[in-house]
This record gives sequence, structure tokens and C-alpha cells, in this order.
Amino acid sequence: MAELWTVLRRESVYLWYFFEIQLRQIFRYWVIGMAIGSFISVFAKDRIHGLFAGMRKKKWGLLGIVPACLLGIASPLCMYGTIPIAASFRKQGMREDWLAAFMMASILLNPQLIVYSAALGSTALAARIISCFLCGIFAGLLDHIFYRDRDFFTFQEFAEREDRDTHPNLLIRYLLNFWRNGKATGPYFLSGIVLSALFQRYVPQDLMIRVFGGNEAWGVLMAATIGVPLYACGGGTIPLLQSWLSEGMSLGSASAFMITGPATKITNLGALKICLGWKRFILYILYVMLFSFVSGLLINLFF
Repeated sequence: MAELWTVLRRESVYLWYFFEIQLRQIFRYWVIGMAIGSFISVFAKDRIHGLFAGMRKKKWGLLGIVPACLLGIASPLCMYGTIPIAASFRKQGMREDWLAAFMMASILLNPQLIVYSAALGSTALAARIISCFLCGIFAGLLDHIFYRDRDFFTFQEFAEREDRDTHPNLLIRYLLNFWRNGKATGPYFLSGIVLSALFQRYVPQDLMIRVFGGNEAWGVLMAATIGVPLYACGGGTIPLLQSWLSEGMSLGSASAFMITGPATKITNLGALKICLGWKRFILYILYVMLFSFVSGLLINLFF
């Protein structure tokens, strides 16, 4: 019994060591990300969506998918907030290929997640931003090519959600949003650090290199696949990715994970299934998996 207690104490010391290192490295990015995300949500969200709504009066044609992607990335809303907004834009006459680009980019990235991802280093951050932007661009292009004369989305069941940032005092409004943000992401953030500590302690580095390292297509495919069940919150996966990259995961594999994760997150899939229907929902999944795989291979090739 004494020997077991000694082992448990030793392991707890090791795990705390890895946990504390990860916490110190990432905590500031989490706080800054929430601060920026809440600021945009309270003070700039309506402006961003107003700019997108105003695009329907422009005659940019297919080129409109570029600003649509950029505004999707800038939008702080989750998928359940983005779809009702997109539904109202569609009702006002917005082009559907622009909507596809906006929604795809919005699913994959937002200002808060960009700050979180800075903890992974400038190269990984650049790879994430570029791949997410291009994923939105190609989604808009494919919608334009194959669904030019018919609807891809069905928005009838979605109504615009009530805005919770309505307190008359702007400072209190901001602090309330920051508090809600912390409650929503905090458990996932801490869980991610715990999982990262467990990986660092008990998963051999050579295993990570064999599975996810180098330029092998198998590693990219595996990373894209595990992104489907493992991704729950953007902030919660940053500690895991930081640990995996330090253990030998290739940048292309990490990028594939960062595409399939948010794109196939359970809460996002539930909303998308409703507005797509089964056939187009399957096409969406196939597109995400194929894009993440190809982009991961290209990132391994060029980065």
C-alpha cells in the first residue's frame, strides 16, 4: 500500500509539472482571446454583419466570396448564431455562394480563436488562417459551380436569436459578455490542459512521430479523422495541439485537425444537418475531409 501511495504521489507531481507548464504558456492567450472576442461581440458584431448585409447591393459577382470569407472570420458568432443571421441575409436577397463562403469561414475561425492559436507559434497560426480562408473560398466556388440555379441551404426552421448584449451600460455589457465567454470556454480549456499533461506523461514521443510526423499522408489522414470526435472547443484543443506539435506532429497534420475539428463539432453538425438535409450534409462532410487532407499534405510540402 505504501509503495502504491508513493507511485501515485510521484505521478501526481509529474502531471502537475506538465499541467503547470502548459497553463503558464497558454493562459494569457486564453484571457486575451476572450477579451478581444467579447469586445468584438459587444462593439463590432453589428458593424461586421452590417457590412456583409450591405454586400448584396454590390455587383462583385464571384469575387464577393473573398470579402464574405474575411467577414466570416471576423464574425464572433458560433454556428447557431451564424445560421439565423445567414438566413436573414438570404431572405434579403444575398447570393448563396457568398453565404456559403461566409458560413464556412465563420465555422472554422473567429478572432478569439486566432488569438488562442498564436500560442502554437507564428507558422502554425499562419497555416491555420490561410487554410481556413481557402476552405471558405472553395466552399463558395463549389456552391457557385454546382448550385448556381438551385438552393443549397434550407433556412426555414431558423429564426434570428435574441441578442444578450443589451445592458445600457457598455462596460457592464462587456463584462457580462466576458463572464459568459469564460464560463463557456473555461471547462474545455482546463480539460485540454489536463489531457495535454496526460499525453506528455504517458504517450511516447516516438509514437507521435510515427503516427503524425513527417510528410506521410497517413499522418494527415489520421489527424483529420481524430478531429471529428475529439474537438469540442477551440480553446480546449490548443493545449493538445501545442503538446502534439512539440512531440513531433507535422504542421500539415495539425492543420488537418484544425479544419475537421470545428467543421465537424457535434453542436455545429446539429445545426448544419437542419439547414442542409441529408444529401447536402454528406457532401459537406466529404468536402471538409477532402479539403483538410489535401491542404494538410500541401502544408507539409511547403512549410
